[in-house]
Amino acid sequence: MVKVTPNPPVTDSDEPTSRAQSARNKKLDDAATRALVFYLKPKAEKETSANLNTIFRIAADVDSECLLANLSESLASANAMISDLAFDLEGSRRHVALGIQQVIELSELLANRALDIVEVR
Repeated sequence: MVKVTPNPPVTDSDEPTSRAQSARNKKLDDAATRALVFYLKPKAEKETSANLNTIFRIAADVDSECLLANLSESLASANAMISDLAFDLEGSRRHVALGIQQVIELSELLANRALDIVEVR
């Protein structure tokens, strides 16, 4: 019984390779190495959190001004939403919504004041 086998691979000693082929092979090897390192090498965590169940995290290199500006904008959005809701309600529910709006407005004033006096680095 005759077994069909493929041709043996060509080695460097069997066939001389040109410089272009050699450079191409090196590029392919380098690309393969980069891909393997990128996908298989685990990246070290810069910041370890005690609670790994959190979805949102704040980057450690964010400055105070940026944090306060985002806080101020979030409070302004919450103020607009609760204001819209309060005017659709009546009775005690409206008073509760207006109380929440007042707390949000006071917090927004505090955040804006802190933003005014923060030192830019």
